[in-house]
Amino acid sequence: MLRPREAVRTLPAYHPPLAGRNGLRLDFNENTDGCSPRVLEGLRSLDRDELAKYPEREPVEAIVADFLKADPRELLLTNGVDEAIHLLCQTYLEPGDEGLIVVPTYSMYRIYVMAAGAQLASVPLGDEFRFSAESVISAITGRTRFIAIANPNNPTGTVVTSEQLLQIARSAPEAAVLIDEAYFEFYGQTMMNEWRRAANIFVARTFSKAYGLAGLRLGVLAGDREQMRAVRRVSSPYNVNAVALACLPKALADQDYISRYVEEILETRMRLVRALEANGIRFWPSQANFVLARVGSSRADAARFVDEMRRRGILVRDRSGDYGCEGCVRITCGPREHGDRVLEALAEVSSEGVVQGASR
Repeated sequence: MLRPREAVRTLPAYHPPLAGRNGLRLDFNENTDGCSPRVLEGLRSLDRDELAKYPEREPVEAIVADFLKADPRELLLTNGVDEAIHLLCQTYLEPGDEGLIVVPTYSMYRIYVMAAGAQLASVPLGDEFRFSAESVISAITGRTRFIAIANPNNPTGTVVTSEQLLQIARSAPEAAVLIDEAYFEFYGQTMMNEWRRAANIFVARTFSKAYGLAGLRLGVLAGDREQMRAVRRVSSPYNVNAVALACLPKALADQDYISRYVEEILETRMRLVRALEANGIRFWPSQANFVLARVGSSRADAARFVDEMRRRGILVRDRSGDYGCEGCVRITCGPREHGDRVLEALAEVSSEGVVQGASR
């Protein structure tokens, strides 16, 4: 009888709530304003021949490398950051090895570590979701071969200093250390090219967030040239489709669009934080395009808040299932108009007593 591997049979299921997303999408940290108009122009210019042939990734990788001030041999375009995580786990993890994550964090780190047959080690963030490099370093063992750190972190929005990240990488020279910079545009600090100081550092970026290309599934993984050569062996040569490759140069060329969008998001984030304070709702300072807020003490409290916001046409994400996030929701920040809508809805649900501890 055919049976999946033990690692697959015991893998926890992860089903993001994508069905029925009718309303203002403030639940998945997407760009709620859409991509640059130049991307749409690029889509319209595609012809039948471009769709009929296999995609060629390397010319676009050269453009991305120039944008990131890297060598093309130091990076690989991926099918979103998810594929980048998967490729690193497949390249460096053997059954019996250990993958290290800091919780709460992005769920797919755990999935791909376990799918590779490796053991998962979790280090909890400290009080107020503070990051401790010392705690991570203390958890490193002789079997640690992969460490994933999101910076800014999801779902907390908290960050780690470059010095701390470099310290961790140097403390685990036999481990691939992934710095996931999915929310880089809203934070502005990076570890890009730091693999020249520690060859086990990898940096991942996505074009799903600020660039508004989540539907095209585009990311980039960068690292030491020799290490990336090994990662490329695991990757399919056709992992990024022709439509995505045609659109990415257009998106990169319109940095004015990205700058304007990010500026609006940071303004909305500030307004949301002030509104949460005014309504007596606990939250954590964020360097990403979202804010994590505690709207109650239980999953039921968070679910009720999510339902009430949905009833007002606004989708937010229940994060109660994450470590230390009981009663928490994550609210994505959109441009000004979308910010107006969420603040109006927040005031309503707070005044109705939906939020535990909010002003009545």
